[in-house]
Amino acid sequence: MVKRDPARTDPLMRLRALCVAMPEVTERPSHGEPTWFVRDKKVFVSYADHHHDDRLGFWCAAPEGVQTMLVEGEPELFYRPPYVGHRGWLGVYLDVDVDWDRIAEIVEDAYRMVAPKRLLAQLDRDPGAGD
Repeated sequence: MVKRDPARTDPLMRLRALCVAMPEVTERPSHGEPTWFVRDKKVFVSYADHHHDDRLGFWCAAPEGVQTMLVEGEPELFYRPPYVGHRGWLGVYLDVDVDWDRIAEIVEDAYRMVAPKRLLAQLDRDPGAGD
């Protein structure tokens, strides 16, 4: 019998690993879901485990225009999340066939939206920090 490694198959564990790889990130529950903060202040990613609908995913900060482009272009993968969607945040489904390299890029973009310049410089100096 082959044992599955939860760190490679559990979407929460995989998302958590991507988030905490960024400089000065902390995790704590917010609105009942695991949420990741830069310097324990600014949210950049929040897990969405069937809290508002029957789908598994996460919400994240996104550069201007990205939400519209992705939701319109790939509605099977992306959505406009409640509460923060009007601010341009992106919803990403995790109950589909997930491209984790792409998720890593989305998480890093979200981090870059809220992190201060000093942490961005640190991220850019240490290319492994966002892996």
